[in-house]
Amino acid sequence: MFNYILYRIGQLIALHLPLKITYKIALFISDLHYLFAHKDRRITKESLKVIFPDKSDREIRRIRIKIFRNFAKYLVDFFRFSKLDAQYIKENIKIENIHYIDEALSKGKGAIIVSAHLGNWELGGVVVALLGYPFWIVALPHKYRKVNDFFNFQRGSKGINVIPLGRAARQSLDILKENRVLALAGDRDFSEKGIVSDFFGRPAIFPQGPAALSLKTGAKVIPGFMLRNEGDTFTLKFEKPLEFISTGDKNNDLIGLTAQYRNIFEDYIRKYPDQWYMFRKFWRDL
Repeated sequence: MFNYILYRIGQLIALHLPLKITYKIALFISDLHYLFAHKDRRITKESLKVIFPDKSDREIRRIRIKIFRNFAKYLVDFFRFSKLDAQYIKENIKIENIHYIDEALSKGKGAIIVSAHLGNWELGGVVVALLGYPFWIVALPHKYRKVNDFFNFQRGSKGINVIPLGRAARQSLDILKENRVLALAGDRDFSEKGIVSDFFGRPAIFPQGPAALSLKTGAKVIPGFMLRNEGDTFTLKFEKPLEFISTGDKNNDLIGLTAQYRNIFEDYIRKYPDQWYMFRKFWRDL
């Protein structure tokens, strides 16, 4: 309940103050939170040490502070969804390679956008939906119903349809059969039944959903990322749809296809480490 109240206060501020001022308030709160969030600081430091084993503690700390600050800005952007329109997209967001979605849909099997908790994936979904694509996401429900309803209302108000993670398989298959766009986060497994794969040289568990759905339906997997630029503009970038030839061995195919977008995640996270919001333990052996 306390988180819900904080979110609504944050939304009130974000909707009634200029964006630059709201960002400054968010950064101030983020820096205060950083001082007391001992667990989050420890986990982000451990993760950054895996990604950048040669960086000094001082360099790691600099990146870690930016992670907290960028996440605060991510929340501001989420609170301001009702203000987003075509004019905002035109003035603030550069879109690269969206034709890959059109190419996938032209085959009639739907499209699977796979992303990471990087940049502003929620805003990326809003942009795709506002551009007129039939857009669905699979999301882990929040523990508290009011918080969950708040997040889903924000998404639904901009044309994003939400499938709860607990019953996603059947609905996801139906969405793809209807030749729609389905977006999945591919960097965090919540089922503990995912695929073990090396990530920056250490074993981690990845959700099998994106690969499993693609292999079952023939829908192409398209890596996509909404990245924050200097000056708080954004670039929504899509990578080329993944080409994968099935071996007929289901387990090997799941591992192989997952490895393809895992490698792309590594490249993006190395380039934008201060935009990867992983405040939970990620690697199995940490």
